Amino acid sequence: MRLENKVAIITGSASGIGKAIATKYAAEGAKVVIADFNEEALHATVEAFKADQKDAFGVKVNVANEEDIQRMVDDTIAHYGRVDILVNCAGVLDNMQAAHNVEDAIWNRVMDINVGGVMRGVRKVLPYFQEQKSGTIINLASISGLQGGRGGFTYTAAKHAVAGMTKNVASHYGPLGIRCNAIAPAQVDTGMTQSTDGYDMFGLTQSVRGVKGLMHRVAQPEEIANIALFLASDESSYVNGVVLAADGGWSAY
Repeated sequence: MRLENKVAIITGSASGIGKAIATKYAAEGAKVVIADFNEEALHATVEAFKADQKDAFGVKVNVANEEDIQRMVDDTIAHYGRVDILVNCAGVLDNMQAAHNVEDAIWNRVMDINVGGVMRGVRKVLPYFQEQKSGTIINLASISGLQGGRGGFTYTAAKHAVAGMTKNVASHYGPLGIRCNAIAPAQVDTGMTQSTDGYDMFGLTQSVRGVKGLMHRVAQPEEIANIALFLASDESSYVNGVVLAADGGWSAY
């Protein structure tokens, strides 16, 4: 029960990595807020948690929308009385578009969700965290946020921004009892990464040319959730401003 009585908001938690994190948190005693854009999956996830005797609450949210973020946190406070953990997991891919093929629509969408969504969530919870002199933020970055050639141009830029924001928040708010860390996975076995339909094949080929023999397998969502549990718990109380690579050693090459 490492998160007993903690209230955790996890965006993008009706599926994939976010759902695995919410499941892990709930098993460790947290009250979880399932925040997702997919309303059908959101309700199904909340009902499954409740059926398993887990304390869960659902909020439909588009993280690119300021009003949705405001409502997500306000509804959490109204329902549970506080918030202790924010996991910014919601995100989209960029179809591996190389720099010379970037489309404005893809650039704007990825930046608004992957960067703007993190900023909006962080901006909203920090006043509460400052008032209670505690709080933990965990951002989902990517190995693309630590390396230059592991992803598409826009996604790489966005995840570098997430890594930078993580360190900035940790530096500025650490003295106030607030921690902010990020996880930087390589490929994870989720529905979002299964199809290459519509991908820029030049960008994809360039990004994965170093994978063979170096990334021996993809990660399971539960493996990323284990890291998120550690970063949310008191076991990581002296860890702040870290962007932790979870890539099976790929980036060590």
